[in-house]
Amino acid sequence: MRPAILFVFAKPPRIGLSKTRLAKGLGLTTARRIAAFTLARTLQAAKGSGCAVTIYVAPDRLVRAAQAGQTFAGLPLAPQGSGGLTERLGLALHHAPPGPVLFIGADAPDVTAGKLRAAVALLRRKDAVFGPASDGGFWLFGLHKGPRAHDPFGGVRWSGPHAMEDVWSNLPRHSRIGLLEQLTDIDEAADWKAWTRGAR
Repeated sequence: MRPAILFVFAKPPRIGLSKTRLAKGLGLTTARRIAAFTLARTLQAAKGSGCAVTIYVAPDRLVRAAQAGQTFAGLPLAPQGSGGLTERLGLALHHAPPGPVLFIGADAPDVTAGKLRAAVALLRRKDAVFGPASDGGFWLFGLHKGPRAHDPFGGVRWSGPHAMEDVWSNLPRHSRIGLLEQLTDIDEAADWKAWTRGAR
């Protein structure tokens, strides 16, 4: 059986490039440290998931950067491309082969290889799966790509409480939807503070 495809959308943990909203509340250096922490956990989970992993990086020039292989644990890299998140996710879906396709970011420190394997198992029984995030978004989205797969990312209100609702509403009406465990995405200072309280 062909392994599921896992696309990880990530930026390198650099000051001024990643976690810019987090930096407004916690400072540039702390935001960079947290970005490195969540990226490392995400890559570890991806490598242990059993999926065929590609890291979609931004900015695009990082695909050719000498240090990118080390930053992203030697996993295959692809450019995110231009446009907003709608266009970049749509481009990745377009390039994916038929079969189960999963999308994650690098913002949820509690993601594990086991949780990703659970997503794959659930997707084999469902048409689409979501890993809800506590802010109304999602830490994972997966679907079966068929010959007439519909792009579910159009018109989504990203970075807000309606992101999962909007993607869900774009799916075919009778889709069988599976839900995974809710996790916390670290986007702002309040997210980090809430997560560290819960992690103790």
